[in-house]
Amino acid sequence: MLKILKYSFYDLMRSRWSYVYFIFYLLLGVILLFLNNNLSKAVITLMNVIIVLVPLIGTIFGVMYYYNSKEFTELLLAQPVKRTSIFLGQYLGVSLSLSMSLIIGLGLPFIFYGLFKSNAIWDFSLLLVTGTFLTLIFTALAFIIALSNENKIKGFGYAILLWLFMAVIYDGIFLMSLIMFEDYPLDKFSLVSTLLNPIDLSRVMILLKLDISALLGYTGAVFQKFFGTQFGLIISSAMLLLWVLVPAYFIRRKSKRKDF
Repeated sequence: MLKILKYSFYDLMRSRWSYVYFIFYLLLGVILLFLNNNLSKAVITLMNVIIVLVPLIGTIFGVMYYYNSKEFTELLLAQPVKRTSIFLGQYLGVSLSLSMSLIIGLGLPFIFYGLFKSNAIWDFSLLLVTGTFLTLIFTALAFIIALSNENKIKGFGYAILLWLFMAVIYDGIFLMSLIMFEDYPLDKFSLVSTLLNPIDLSRVMILLKLDISALLGYTGAVFQKFFGTQFGLIISSAMLLLWVLVPAYFIRRKSKRKDF
């Protein structure tokens, strides 16, 4: 698995799309720092981009890599190599290369701007950690979709639909539920709904760390009471980890049962 991971990683690092991804974040960091002239404000602005864009890139790259490397995968399947090693190795290779592009691309301009001498270092670190988690999660979900659909067009369609649901539609349903049932106690419902969506969970964690949860109104007070505690932080971190492990398990299970 490590050999396949290494090959997939280097293969993607030589890909022009990896450089485009890296340069995009490098330029984004430079432009935000130039416009804001303040590390804390740049981190807040960056949050809105990371939370939406990173899952989309992870989803698209995951599906693209699976379908583009299908012939090579079939060659590997003909060798005495475990199926789980092949697909988990490819998944980790894609995830790590995307995560590295994100971390280095954003890290370089912020480091040169004096990140280590600023109080914003912990906020920025949390941003990169959540971005890495989202990359791992949505790349895994993309692999599951690709493994479930031989048709490339269907695979891409389902992958984009999944991202759209998690990033946009889910929030709309959540807000409509809060409005429709505003006469009922919705504290637990709000917390559970947030934990069930990695994008919302990452957003709430960053907002609380940036101490701007007041923007969420009453819901922000509920989140602050739960996620602001040490127990809440452990639960939210465990949920993000679970969001990585469960899809990885399904990749393993799906690859074993699939008839190639």
